[in-house]
Amino acid sequence: MTEFDTGSPSVRQIQGLVRDKQNVEFKLVTGDVLTGKVFWQDAYCICIETEAGQTVLWRGAIAYHRLVEG
Repeated sequence: MTEFDTGSPSVRQIQGLVRDKQNVEFKLVTGDVLTGKVFWQDAYCICIETEAGQTVLWRGAIAYHRLVEG
């Protein structure tokens, strides 16, 4: 990926999470799980706001994400 494609469904979905400030669970390829609100995204990373502060995740490190109810 060399450009940030704002027309991509996955990019639009993440932008919706930024706008709506919903809690999201990210499972990483290492098996670690992080939960927080998506703060920003770019072509290579997604930043989430957790209880511990901001964490920047490389997109390639993310196995999946899902909304957290509640």
